[in-house]
Parts: sequence; structure tokens; C-alpha cells
Amino acid sequence: MSARSAPQLIPIRWRVFAFLFGFGFLAYLQQKSLTIAAARMIPELGFSQMQIGWLEQVFVLGYGLFQLPAGVLGQRLGARRTLALAGLCAFAAMAFTALAPQLLAGDALFVVLLGLQLLLGISQAAIFPVSAGVFEAWFPQRRWALVQGLQTMGLGLGAAATPPLIASLMGVVGWEKALLWTSMPALALIVLWAWYGRDSPREHPSVSMEELAVLRETADDVDHRAPVGQLRGVLLDRNVLTLAASYFCMNYVFYLLSNWSFLYLVQQRHFSVLESGWLATAPPLAAAVGAGVGGVIAGTLFQRYGSRRGLRLVPLCSLPLTAVLLLLAVHAGNPYWAVVGLALCFGCVEITEGSYWATAMTIGRGNTMAVGAVMNTGGNLGGIVGIPIIAYLSGHGAWNSAFLIGSGFALASALAWLLIDASRAAGQHAPPQPVSDLAAQ
Repeated sequence: MSARSAPQLIPIRWRVFAFLFGFGFLAYLQQKSLTIAAARMIPELGFSQMQIGWLEQVFVLGYGLFQLPAGVLGQRLGARRTLALAGLCAFAAMAFTALAPQLLAGDALFVVLLGLQLLLGISQAAIFPVSAGVFEAWFPQRRWALVQGLQTMGLGLGAAATPPLIASLMGVVGWEKALLWTSMPALALIVLWAWYGRDSPREHPSVSMEELAVLRETADDVDHRAPVGQLRGVLLDRNVLTLAASYFCMNYVFYLLSNWSFLYLVQQRHFSVLESGWLATAPPLAAAVGAGVGGVIAGTLFQRYGSRRGLRLVPLCSLPLTAVLLLLAVHAGNPYWAVVGLALCFGCVEITEGSYWATAMTIGRGNTMAVGAVMNTGGNLGGIVGIPIIAYLSGHGAWNSAFLIGSGFALASALAWLLIDASRAAGQHAPPQPVSDLAAQ
């Protein structure tokens, strides 16, 4: 049998998924490392908590503002080359972040670190919009929520691994080497992806005829090279903008939990740095589980109730619950119950990721990278707005106010879902054509 006709024990689409899972895992390991290292950077480099906030802010600024350019670049350049290039730039940013304190100090060091965090944000902007385009080409529609939820699980696992890993390494080799050593695995992933990855199943020599038959409807229907004029109508579509607005509100809560839980446990709940490093794994672990479960639930609801109702049910239920859990967590008398509350809250936030990204893919159809980029731009604007608010309030000891604002954003995010109709393609007035083979694995 030829490679093209021989069935694979593990379908090639799931091997491609494994690469994207790895990109997500390592991206969050890179992103969150600075947050944990901040506990040592503040006294060793003489930085203030507000300066750490600005380092996080400039990352989100680059990440958020370059979502759309990165998504359009991915549609034009292809996922294989785009992700390899983005990965190399992100690795360089992390490596020089670790090396910069050996060469510079004071204001000069802070400015350089700002530039490196900006580069890291720009580099990582392509990962999730481009991944969504790969999933669109490589998986049947009924699996979109599942694979998006599973990739988000990878993000949560990366975020969960970061606090104990960086905190432990900092105690042995210092924060600079901790950042450098944890960046090295990204190089191997980039090289393997550049060798094995492909933009579509038809381009991959190891995809069997059987797998091509499963993916035929998806692969044949996807054209990521839409004219610029068509893209403009898609990007200004009401559903796309409402989805981005909802993601904006949800991501205030996401950034509050993912970026600030560690310092909250140290400063407000008075755990030690090492103890907080381990306890801070609970929220992202719960988020990882929530993302995977949410992908399964959203996929099941999509099959039973269709895209319009099925994809909105999870966020309509989980986001109001998030608002309640935020308030319970910060008012818990026992600090360990506060950790439990934060973990449950983060799980409820991330359970919505499969619904958000499957909706972007469903209404984007052929323009998934661009639509996903617009949605993720909205999400990261939530971080751009939220990080200075949280940094200011936490710096003045007003943690409860930061969490109260998060509850309001969670409720607003849920309400926006009432206006989102995933049954209508972006830029069109008729529902999108469904993928016919919904029973395919």
C-alpha cells in the first residue's frame, strides 16, 4: 500500500492537533513565566508592582493589536510557515529577557524588557487564529468545539505548570536561568512542526484516502485566501463584533485569574512564594479541565440543538456562575477556600472557550483565521483595559474591588451571547452551509 492509501493507527489530523496543543502549552508557559518571576524581579531589579503591570500590559498590547494582521498573514502565508516564524520570534524574546539583566540595569533594562515583552506579544498573536484555521481544514465541523476546548486545555496545563516550575527553579538557579531553561523546548517543537506540519490534509503525503474521505467536505470547502473587499464585510459583521465584545468582557476575568492569582495569594492571603507557586496551580488546572469538558459539552449541544442554540448554552450558564464565584472567593474567610473558589471560577470561565472558538469558525467559514483574530483582539483588549486597573487596585490593596469589577464583566459577557447568532455566516444574510458529514470522527 502507498502512504496515501494506507490507513493510519493515529489519524494525521490528531498528530497535527498534537503540534498545536504543544504550541498552546508552550505559549502559556512563556507568557506566565514573567508573572511568577515578578516575585524576585521586584526586589532584585528594584521594580515596582506598577512596572510589572506595564510589562504585562505591553505584552497584551502587542498580542492584542497584532491579532488581525497575524490572522490575515496566516491566511496568506499559510499556517505551516506562519507558526514556525512566530515560534522563533517568541523564543528569541524569552531568551533575551533572561539575558538582558546581565548587560543592563535601571531604566535602560526596563525599556529593553518592555520591547522584548512587546515582541513576545506580537510573535504569539498568530498562534490561536492560525490554529483555528488549521482545525477548520483538518477536522469535521462537529469536532471544532472539541479540538478548541482541548487546545485551551493545553493552555491551562501550561499555565498550571508555570508557577511551581518557575518558583522551584528560581530558588535554585535564579529567575533569569529559570526563564531561559523553560524556553528551550520551544525550539524542538518549531523544528518538528516546520518538517511535519501542513496547511491542509491534501498537502500531507501521509494522509490516507480513508482520512481524506472523512475530511473531504471540510477540506474542499475551505478557502483562506478571500479577497480584501470580502474580508472587510466579514470583519464588520454584527455577529463578529458582538462575539468580540463578549470575549472582551470575559477576558477581564481571564487576565485577572491567570495573571494575578499568584500575587493575590502572596499579598492578600499571605502564603509564601513557594507555597503560592504550588497553590497557584489550582486555578489553571481547573481551567484546563473546564476547557476540555466545555469542548465536549459544546460539541454535543451543537449536534443536538444546532449552532445557534447549541453554542450559546454553555456561556449563558457558566458566565453568571463565574460572577458569583468571584465574589465568594474573595470574601472567603479561610484562605484555602479562597483558592478553591478561584479554581472553580477559572474553570467556569474556560469552559466557554470551545463555544467561543467554534462560533468564530462557524460564522467565519473560510475566513476563520481573520474572524478568530477579531474575536481574540476583543479578548485581549479586555486584558489591555483590565491589567492597569488590576495593577492599580492591587497595588493599593484593593483586591476586592478588582474582583467586583470582574463580576460585572462576567455578567456583561453572558448577556452579549443573547445577540449572537452562530447560524449566520459573517458577511452574509443566509445561514452558512453545514458540513454534511457530521457523523464523521
